[in-house]
Amino acid sequence: MHNALYMLAAMLVGILISAQPPLNAVLASHIGSSIGATIISIFVALVCMLAISILFGAGELTRQTLSSVPWWAFLAGAIGAIFVASGVVITPVTGALVYFVCLIAGQLIGAMLVDQFGALGLNVREISIPRMIGVALVIAGAVLVSFK
Repeated sequence: MHNALYMLAAMLVGILISAQPPLNAVLASHIGSSIGATIISIFVALVCMLAISILFGAGELTRQTLSSVPWWAFLAGAIGAIFVASGVVITPVTGALVYFVCLIAGQLIGAMLVDQFGALGLNVREISIPRMIGVALVIAGAVLVSFK
């Protein structure tokens, strides 16, 4: 049951995330800039995380601990910015459903490659026919939902 609660929470977060690109697109249309909307969105996220860190802590953010982190781990922030900016630009053109199905297809392809090579400290989980079929079905779903 414990896992089921986390799975439900992840689905609820997914529902919230589906609103983020359209909300950012509205922001962009009002201020006239996708980049500006991305900056505002990430700034609001920073403010929220600072408030949450006051309540729950933020770990040990010292020069010593941060210098021990591999440089490439900080790319996660850049990936977050790309995610937000891409949603601002792509979602108004494709709609939320097509954007997210394509996003998920890309995530699955990336995850399959990460598993295949055991990248980023994960155990190797080789690409198999069932995994490729599963990803192919999601890609097929992306194509299908793109039709009106």
